[in-house]
Amino acid sequence: MSAAPKKDPAAVEAEVREKIHLEILKRTGAYHANDHVLLPSGQHTSEYIEKTLVTTEPSFTEGLGAVIAKHFAQWPVDVVLSTGPGALILSHCVARAHPSRPVVVYGTKGLSGGKRRVSLPVEFHRLLRPGTKVLLVEDLVSTGSTLNLLIELAEQLGAQIAGVGCLWRRTSVDLGGRPVFSLVSRDFPTYSPEECPLCRKGIPLNEEFVRRRTHRKASAVQEPRAF
Repeated sequence: MSAAPKKDPAAVEAEVREKIHLEILKRTGAYHANDHVLLPSGQHTSEYIEKTLVTTEPSFTEGLGAVIAKHFAQWPVDVVLSTGPGALILSHCVARAHPSRPVVVYGTKGLSGGKRRVSLPVEFHRLLRPGTKVLLVEDLVSTGSTLNLLIELAEQLGAQIAGVGCLWRRTSVDLGGRPVFSLVSRDFPTYSPEECPLCRKGIPLNEEFVRRRTHRKASAVQEPRAF
């Protein structure tokens, strides 16, 4: 009997590292696995990431940001650029740990005419000049559409993209061949209700995440009117 082929040590190390990072995301409550989840799209899946919980544990976020910074430490970076509250928190942790001591800049996301839009506050324009080396940081990359808009925006201002660092990236996402480092690179399958193997097995459907979006409102207070 021939010996089983040995695994590449680098691949084994990456696999172990990814499992550790998944466990960290589980401990924050952000990552749900071995479930039967209804997604807002109507599709079903066995895994789910609750994005707003990803960076709620400061010590975990600092550690994960330091891992991303270490990966890009060999490249000089002038600016760390991100969008969204979770990615902004992570980008601060990355910038603090990177040896270049880059500044942190953030863009804002929105919709215009039914299409995604990314904008950069005018105060930050002076920080992204021709030749500025930019590291993009994101928490979760599902489709890559926001990141691609951010790349386009930075390059329009003359900046150079040093790379992209993120906590989780779906492996099918294409970012134009730019250097990408993700702590977790993972595609989890989604199914239509008619083709869902979890439905066929009779596993109860978890609708909590959709109900939370559609039926629960965020807590809020309002300044009283002046009379």
